[in-house]
Amino acid sequence: MKMESVPLFIKGYLDQYHNFKSYWNYEDGCVLIGCIQLYKATKNPYFKDFVLRYMKDFIRPDGGINGYNKEEYNIDSINAGKVLFFLYEETGEEKYRLAIDTLMQQLATHPRTECGNFWHKNRYPNQIWLDGLYMAQPFYMAYETQFNQKQGYNDILKQFENVRKYLFDREKKLYYHAYDEAKIQYWANKETGLSQNFWLRSMGWYLMALIDTMEEMSKEIFEHYKRLEEIFKEAVKGILQYQDNESKLFYQVIDKAEIDGNYLETSGSAMIAYAILKACRNGVLLKEKYQPVGEEILTQLAKLKLVENDGKIQLSGICSVAGLGPGKDRDGSVAYYLSEKIVYDDPKGVGPFMMAYAQWLMLQANV
Repeated sequence: MKMESVPLFIKGYLDQYHNFKSYWNYEDGCVLIGCIQLYKATKNPYFKDFVLRYMKDFIRPDGGINGYNKEEYNIDSINAGKVLFFLYEETGEEKYRLAIDTLMQQLATHPRTECGNFWHKNRYPNQIWLDGLYMAQPFYMAYETQFNQKQGYNDILKQFENVRKYLFDREKKLYYHAYDEAKIQYWANKETGLSQNFWLRSMGWYLMALIDTMEEMSKEIFEHYKRLEEIFKEAVKGILQYQDNESKLFYQVIDKAEIDGNYLETSGSAMIAYAILKACRNGVLLKEKYQPVGEEILTQLAKLKLVENDGKIQLSGICSVAGLGPGKDRDGSVAYYLSEKIVYDDPKGVGPFMMAYAQWLMLQANV
């Protein structure tokens, strides 16, 4: 399909949207963040109203969050909290400010690796996953910038530095999906603690984490900002080496295009488009060089991955889920990443697709 079909798809998707899970979750957060960015791009109240309606069922007057359990220490639980900053700014309602504090209480006591990074979850001890940087760090940075006099900036930068130190492959210029500091997990290399492969969506999460964290930070803290910019540019150049020449999209297992069963995956490709287009808007990447790259990925997603089924436009080619462990489940092999279901309309694909489209609209309008 063409880009003209994208607004129709998004409206149809949101009109029929049902919460991905009954409890507070990161997947719905991706769609809500997409709505906020589309509201900023279009000023259409439809998108803001969608977010307000969703949050009505979750945020209590005292800042408590229905369906949220701090004691799980699940880093994914922070993602939907990014929406609270927007709602507090738009409405002035104190419950949203209090709910931000509720989630910050988790980060204040969240278990950490010895090197200083948040564990991915209580049930995944001593593990850093690229996914987790996206879930927590932009929220953490927004809080520090707006409410805590930037006291946590060093901590945030250190967590990104640790990921660069422990998960980056200098030869391939890619990041491994995860790192087990204890080096005891079934999926982890016993010498390095690293998982075996480069999974596309994890790289997408990481690129979005970097550009979103940079947007929330004060550029006055110049050295910190420049360092994240360096890490981001390096990661963008690294991933673009593996872009498919014909489709302009990226493979589920990034560096193994030739493997039987490997496929061009939608969510990770959308995340890369989003990160590049937003970086062009924010002056992190050179517009003249990179805007056409981001636009081409987005237009190719619309062309190749938006499909019509029974009169309904759907976004295809999304990896349903992928993780590592616990135990011997999900071993991080190529076969594992290619065994997970490929689905339509999953919020982990649609949310970033909405975000990428919003960034494209803002670039067109010079917003």
